[in-house]
Amino acid sequence: MKKRRGVKKGHLAAFFAIIISLGILIAATVMDHVDDIRLGLDLQGGFEVLYEVEPLDEETEITRGLLTDTVSALNARVDVLGVSEPSITIEGEDRIRVQLAGIEDQSSARELLSTEARLSFRDTENELLMDGGDLVEGGAQQTFDPETNRPIVQVTVDDPSMFGDITSEISQRQPPDNIMAIWMDYEEGDDYWEEMQKEDSKIVSAPRVQQRLNQSTVVITGDFTVDSAQDLAGILNAGALPVSLEEVYSNSVGASLGERAMDLAIFAGYIGVALIFGYMLLYYRFMGIIAVLTLSLYTYVVLVIFDWMNAVLTLPGIAALILGVGMAVDANIITFERIKDELRSGKSVMSAFKAGSRRSLSTIIDANVTTILAAVVLFYFGTSAVQGFALMLIVSILTSFLTAVLGARLFLGLWVNSRILNGKQKLFGVKEDQISEL
Repeated sequence: MKKRRGVKKGHLAAFFAIIISLGILIAATVMDHVDDIRLGLDLQGGFEVLYEVEPLDEETEITRGLLTDTVSALNARVDVLGVSEPSITIEGEDRIRVQLAGIEDQSSARELLSTEARLSFRDTENELLMDGGDLVEGGAQQTFDPETNRPIVQVTVDDPSMFGDITSEISQRQPPDNIMAIWMDYEEGDDYWEEMQKEDSKIVSAPRVQQRLNQSTVVITGDFTVDSAQDLAGILNAGALPVSLEEVYSNSVGASLGERAMDLAIFAGYIGVALIFGYMLLYYRFMGIIAVLTLSLYTYVVLVIFDWMNAVLTLPGIAALILGVGMAVDANIITFERIKDELRSGKSVMSAFKAGSRRSLSTIIDANVTTILAAVVLFYFGTSAVQGFALMLIVSILTSFLTAVLGARLFLGLWVNSRILNGKQKLFGVKEDQISEL
C-alpha cells in the first residue's frame, strides 16, 4: 500500500484530543446542569395570575413605589407557601404578574395572595376598636388551645393597656353585644349580623368578652386546621397589602399535565434533532459529521449558559432551543454550500474551504443579527411566556454562532489543513462530473 505523503498528523491528533476532551466534559456534567435548570409552571405545574392594582381609596395614587411595596408584600406571602424561586414582576403602570411553579394547592395560594389582610377588631355595631396597626409586627404565630388542643392563631398587642380599656368597655355591654369581632378585610357597608350568616364570612373569630383583659396577646379561634392557622399567621406577619388586587387573567397547570407536556416536548425535540442530523450526514457526508459534532456542542453550551443565568425554562423556551438548532444548521448549510460551490469550480479542498468560509460569513452574520433584533423586540414588548421564548432564542443564536461557525471552522479546518482530504471531493458531497476544469 502506497504511503500517503504530506499528511500532518498533528492536526488530526489535535482534533481527536479536542473531541475526546469535550465528550468527557459533556458526559460528566450535562446531567448536573439539566437538573439545576429551573422549570416553568407549564413544565412542572403551578399557576400564573395577572393582577390589576387598584387603590384602597380615591386619594391614593398608583406609583412605582407603591407597586414595589406590593411586590414585597406578595413575596412575603409566597414565603408562607414555601414556594422556591417565585416570579413576581411589575408590568406596565398598574399590573403585577405572579408565577408560582410546582405548587399543588393552587386555590389556597390564590386566596392567600389576593386577600388584603387588613385585620380589624370591631363591635357588633361595626365600630372600629382596634386594627392591624395596633399589633406587634411579625408577632402572629400558630399555636394550640391548651384546653381543646385545637389550632389557634395568637397575635401580640403593641399596647396592652389600650387592649385592656377596649375589653373593659365591651365586657360591660349586655349579651349579645359583648362581642369583639375580628374581621379580615372589612369593607364599608359590611354588617356583623349579616356576615355571621355567611359560609365564607370575613369574620375569622367572634369571642365573647366577659371581663377586662390586661394582656399583650390576643387569641383568634375558629374552625382552623393546622395549615389554615399557619397560613393566617403568615398572612398577618407578611402585613396588609397597600392596594387592592383585581384578577385580570389566570392560568393553572396541573403537575401531571406539566410533566406530560415536558415529556412530549422533549420527545419532539429528539425527533426534530434526529431528522436534522440524518439529513446533514446524508447530504453533506464528511461535513455532516462536523455539523453533528458542533450541534451537539451547541446544545450542551446552551444548557450551561441557561443554568448560569438561573433562567426559567418553559415550553416556548424549548421551542426556541430547537429553533436555535435550526439556526445553527442554517449557518452550517450556508458555509458547506459555499465550500461545495468552490469545489465545483475546480479549486482544491484547502482553497475551497478558505474561500467558502470567508464568503459565507457575512450572510450568516446578517441572518443572525436580524433574528436577534426580532427577539429583542419580543423580549421588550412581550409578556412572560413570550419573554422566555425571546431570551432562549437570543442565547441560542449567539451560541450557535460560536459553535456552528467558529467551532465548525475549527474542526473542519484541522482536517483540511492536515491534507488528508486533498483530492477527496466526494467526501464533501461533490461528484467528479460536477467539477469544472480550470
